[in-house]
Amino acid sequence: MDRITLSHGSGGELMHELIDSLFMKHLGNPVLRQKKDSAIVKVGGVEIAFTTDSYVVDPVFFPGGDIGSLAVFGTVNDLAVCGARPSYISLGLIIEEGLKRETLERIILSIKNAAGKAAVAIVTGDTKVVGKGACDRIYINTSGVGSVYYRGLSLNSIRPGDAVIISGGIGEHAVSILSKREGLEFKTRVKSDSAPLNALIARALKVSRKVRFMRDPTRGGLATTLNELVSGGRFGIAVDEKLVPAGRPVAAACELLGLDPLYLACEGRVVVVAAKEDASRVVKAMRAGKDGLAATVIGAVTKEHKGIVYLNTTSGGRRILAMLSGEQLPRIC
Repeated sequence: MDRITLSHGSGGELMHELIDSLFMKHLGNPVLRQKKDSAIVKVGGVEIAFTTDSYVVDPVFFPGGDIGSLAVFGTVNDLAVCGARPSYISLGLIIEEGLKRETLERIILSIKNAAGKAAVAIVTGDTKVVGKGACDRIYINTSGVGSVYYRGLSLNSIRPGDAVIISGGIGEHAVSILSKREGLEFKTRVKSDSAPLNALIARALKVSRKVRFMRDPTRGGLATTLNELVSGGRFGIAVDEKLVPAGRPVAAACELLGLDPLYLACEGRVVVVAAKEDASRVVKAMRAGKDGLAATVIGAVTKEHKGIVYLNTTSGGRRILAMLSGEQLPRIC
């Protein structure tokens, strides 16, 4: 394929192939090759986490959030899942000519409120205005830094027998975006799960020194995130379908639209791999706040079926969960 397509930004197979064949080929270094949500580097002898991300969302306002809060929370979460305390964020705006000033102010106020909720500060930024049609209303880039307080989080730390935990229901963000964009109405309104994870993660890490790895299941959803974990081929992951929390509104929307909730993006959930003996206390710590009330163990790391994620279905069968292939539906960022 000699041209970049929307599928290359889906979070699935084509995106990973692009990263490996182009970015890693020319820019690869020991830090980048770890493929973490944040780079862990030392500056003046101090270990920090550093991350960056760009946000392109249609619509910019949706049930449960908007592009501004999404950008802040996404950056905070990428730092938190790497065992860091998020502290400072940069804010870069690319604004399409003609955007209403009141719309921009609404987004900026949302950024302010989100930063306050996540206990981070916006400390630097940049603004560019481009011609009409050169972007879709507004694009946001955020970078973030934080101090590392929990070390040893690595795919190499995962062992067969470890528990796989998720902090809450899946698919809510994607369904929220889709319903707003397409003007769909469901019996129960689905709100995005967009939220900061740093407080929830801090509670979990406080009660266990045997958390192996964490990642937030954004583009490509839970199934693609779990495939990222097994990509080294050292182990497999078995997930019990009956244990995966998916609310009835999400399930109903997916049934109506022919979507699989396991591949739908979340923006306020974290997948945690922890030693089996610590799983119950990690879940209990997550459930101690409103942000983790539905936290639960959904499966385990296995010696068998290395490099494969499979689902033990409610009907008693077994289904392989491959990484997302092609374009994400609905495309949400």
